[in-house]
Amino acid sequence: MRTNHFIALSFCLATIFTACGNSKNSTAASDSIALSEIAPATASITITDKKWKLVELMGTPVSDSVNGKEPFMMLKMADSSYAANGGCNGLGGKFVLDEKLLRIKFTQGMSTMMACPDMSIEEGLNKVFGDADNYSVNDSMLSLNKARMAPLAQFKAIEQTH
Repeated sequence: MRTNHFIALSFCLATIFTACGNSKNSTAASDSIALSEIAPATASITITDKKWKLVELMGTPVSDSVNGKEPFMMLKMADSSYAANGGCNGLGGKFVLDEKLLRIKFTQGMSTMMACPDMSIEEGLNKVFGDADNYSVNDSMLSLNKARMAPLAQFKAIEQTH
């Protein structure tokens, strides 16, 4: 039953995302002024297809390793999906991104179901995915935010070896 709901939700989001269009890399001066009012970032920095290491959650620093795993997030532009790990289970779903307005919305899709000694980071990260509605980028740091409140989570871009 849950799988059917996920498939239907994914189809609806894909339809909405396609219908609304997605403009990228706007450089108009008026866009820059509007963006600076929303977040201290530039829209020319893409956040997709990079691995982002979780470094802060709800204002608290996050260890490099939780339960022996590195907490991270990756946004895959090709299929508008995200993959993440909060130190225990693999998390994933779909996202809708508006790079012009620095808006992002996540939908929960899947999670493995292991029990680990420390589930706090994973639970917090899941909450962030449910609450975040915008983002900001400053150098190699990505912040997921809700409205104009303090960042819910901060990530650092990490180099990937292929």
